[in-house]
Amino acid sequence: MKKILIDSGPLIALFDGNDKYHQKAVEFIKNNTSELITTLASITETLHLLDFNRNAQIDFLSWLNEGAVSIEPIDNDDLSRIKELTVKYRDLPMDFADACLVFLGEKLNIDKIATIDRDFDIYRIKGKQYFKVVLK
Repeated sequence: MKKILIDSGPLIALFDGNDKYHQKAVEFIKNNTSELITTLASITETLHLLDFNRNAQIDFLSWLNEGAVSIEPIDNDDLSRIKELTVKYRDLPMDFADACLVFLGEKLNIDKIATIDRDFDIYRIKGKQYFKVVLK
């Protein structure tokens, strides 16, 4: 099965009906046939930004619990590469969640990402390969 990384932006939009990307996120999820991959950093960011509504947070956690998204672990050994990416893209600046996703793209050889974040047009996998953004 094909895999797509998913950033917090579409996850937030999916559970926030007032988000300007809500309908795009809903359509993406309805039509997606690939396995969605993310990190605990993106899950944390999503929950933090959904803090305006506990029910949205609970719905999001339930959706995750049903297996909607696979959560890839980040280990201590991974932090040196994540730090390198953060230093490389510090002028954007790259946040921890984004650095973890770029790292996973490299580690798992995934070049597609569902995001509304324009920084993924700049980030490169292993310094060379562009991400293919499947949601903008």
